[in-house]
Amino acid sequence: MKINVTFDMTPDEFRRVMGLPDVQQFQQELFNQMMEKMQSGEEGYDPLSLYQPMMKEGMNAMGQFQNMMFNMMSGGNSPEKEG
Repeated sequence: MKINVTFDMTPDEFRRVMGLPDVQQFQQELFNQMMEKMQSGEEGYDPLSLYQPMMKEGMNAMGQFQNMMFNMMSGGNSPEKEG
């Protein structure tokens, strides 16, 4: 038996129903502080240095995915049977 239940509510309504805290104001304040430091040129808040770790990991993940697909197509991941 399969039962589907649909709730028609906004993300904010869902958050309140689930009892999750509203962190939107905190996130906005944090973002504003980060933007102020980046715009003033404070050390450690270079936009490139902030996003570089994410970009590096994203590129590594893409390379790993490509390797996995290549291995699957070429049969490189198939276990070898010893006779």
